[in-house]
Amino acid sequence: MSTNTDKVSVWFKVAPESDFPNNGGVNVKYKDTQIAVFNNKRKGEWYATQNLCPHKKEMILSRGIIGDASGVPKVACPMHKKTFSLLTGENLNGDEETLKVYPVKVEDGFVYIGFSE
Repeated sequence: MSTNTDKVSVWFKVAPESDFPNNGGVNVKYKDTQIAVFNNKRKGEWYATQNLCPHKKEMILSRGIIGDASGVPKVACPMHKKTFSLLTGENLNGDEETLKVYPVKVEDGFVYIGFSE
């Protein structure tokens, strides 16, 4: 699970856990927001960030490559290889905006994204 869940007022039920690729991401739309949801099957962890890459303003992060940098889970933009922390959204290259991150939970086989509204 990523980020703090204390401020979550709405848990959006996304889809069954089985609909997500192992060690990859999926683009999900909540209201007018596109969100990249990542299933790091190797570590048994889930993450969610904005889908918009701040580098070239393209909706592509859900197709990014996930891994880690010195123990920090990360996603690399599939087009420009800019990397971002999946925990905090921090740009690990240090030269762009950070990503918005969202809490994720899995309950009874379904994936949920948390929002504070």
